[in-house]
Amino acid sequence: MSWNARMQDTMTTGMTDVELPRGGDFASEIARLETQFDIIRYMRRITHIFGFKTFLICSIPPIDMERLSAATVISNMPAELLNKYDSLSMLRFSTGVRRLRETTTPFQITLEDWESEGGKPDSAADYIVMLRENGIYQANYFPVHDAEGGRGAVILMGPEGDLPMTAAMELQMIAIHVYNRLAEIGSVWKSSSTTLSEREIQCLSWTAAGKTSAEIAGILGLSEHTVNHYLNHVTKKLDAVNRTQAVVKAMKKGYIS
Repeated sequence: MSWNARMQDTMTTGMTDVELPRGGDFASEIARLETQFDIIRYMRRITHIFGFKTFLICSIPPIDMERLSAATVISNMPAELLNKYDSLSMLRFSTGVRRLRETTTPFQITLEDWESEGGKPDSAADYIVMLRENGIYQANYFPVHDAEGGRGAVILMGPEGDLPMTAAMELQMIAIHVYNRLAEIGSVWKSSSTTLSEREIQCLSWTAAGKTSAEIAGILGLSEHTVNHYLNHVTKKLDAVNRTQAVVKAMKKGYIS
């Protein structure tokens, strides 16, 4: 199915016309986003509207960095994908990251092209299988920078297909505004090495709203054990003594409102 057909299918199966990005309208909407969680929700909607599966926003990893998660600002990539990527040290073999260091122009890389390149370890085959299982056959890279000159990228992943020029231009502008809004919200990735997952932020947000682990489990469709795992993990990440303090710290850092 072509990109245009996929987008039309998306538009007619749940997205109303008013929700579609239009000209410069997105700029004012992005400016109103108050927390990183707000931006995650916004990016999830944009990702869906344009026919992608998942997104990742990161700073450009330095050459000596070994883990992509250390450069990630926000993402809704499945945790097992990012963990597998880091466990195999795939950052060293990333064509996308290498090109991000060399260009400020948007580009795309298909899984087939990356798979055909030499120089990767045999273990890369396992990661490629996981990408296919998650419906990721292509990554579209949108290089960005913040007001202080810090360089980053908004990466959208999903089915293989050519992105129309108008859509690519609109996504590039959205990427620039989102990245700068993240910087305005708190520059969390510059002042702290702490990176919270989408699930961790969701669990914290519902905890802040007064929900119990059992109630959060029902809301998110998880087991109570899993919710407790996320909350205990994020409490340690934020160097908090309990969940209440974790919520307070998360608010101060701009993860939740």
